[in-house]
Amino acid sequence: MKIIECVPNFSEGRDSKKLEAIAKVFKSFSGVRLVDFSGDADHNRSVFTFLGKPEDVLEAALASCGKALQLIDMTKQTGVHPRLGAVDVVPFIPLGKTKIKDAVDIAHTFGEQFYERFGVPVYFYGFAALNSHNTELPDVRRGGYEGLADKMSSVKGNPDVGTTKFNARSGATAVGVRDLLVAYNINLASDDLFLARHIASRIREKGGGLKNLRAIGLMLKGRNIVQVSMNLTNCQKTPLKTVFDRVKALAAETGVQILESELIGLMPKCALARTTPEYLKLKDYDENCLLETHMKALEKLK
Repeated sequence: MKIIECVPNFSEGRDSKKLEAIAKVFKSFSGVRLVDFSGDADHNRSVFTFLGKPEDVLEAALASCGKALQLIDMTKQTGVHPRLGAVDVVPFIPLGKTKIKDAVDIAHTFGEQFYERFGVPVYFYGFAALNSHNTELPDVRRGGYEGLADKMSSVKGNPDVGTTKFNARSGATAVGVRDLLVAYNINLASDDLFLARHIASRIREKGGGLKNLRAIGLMLKGRNIVQVSMNLTNCQKTPLKTVFDRVKALAAETGVQILESELIGLMPKCALARTTPEYLKLKDYDENCLLETHMKALEKLK
């Protein structure tokens, strides 16, 4: 069975009514399964995870992103997480019998229809990238929303779909295809932002740290603690225990302990290799956090 996972990230994490309104759109599509959504006030960002057949995922993604554009005004948005626009990023992930090319076709169709319906410029990234300098999402996002007007006006920074005119309310959207990714955060029992950034610089692959790991250090002002926010692009080669132990050791060098860790969206079982949720201090964990749980449910509907 061909299945696609889609994980749109919206630049709203504080207004629960807006998040519920977006979730209601997903729930109106019987062909897709909304498996998780959450918002973070400090990031001011929400992440929705849903699965389904490619054609159903395409329509649900367009409708939900349209709703988000109605509700989110970037001229009034603030948050610590990097972002380009109200609908910040829409990744498509091939599962089951879906091939990368199938997902790329869906991503490109989404990007074109998204601009046609809503007038929001689109950058393609990952396997869907049309330009070599947009393969990595951090490269697409470089400069953020605040630097978007200048970015769009440069030849290298022109969007792949749509106008180069900056729309302050909606910004732009990154649309891509990627492999399975685990979004994983570790919260430290500290308010030392320098420490969180130092740890992030030591553990991320680009800094010579762990393979398949991206990391940034953030301040969660609402809780007065810092966070090491990470994306793990291959949990088979670098499972969560490896990441947790490395952060724990680096934090311990300054006498700081790990408060808790958290998962954003789903993870495959391989992420828990040689460990347990308890060891990782993983909050709010149950079987619904596993991708395999929802894949089985979809297979039964075949």
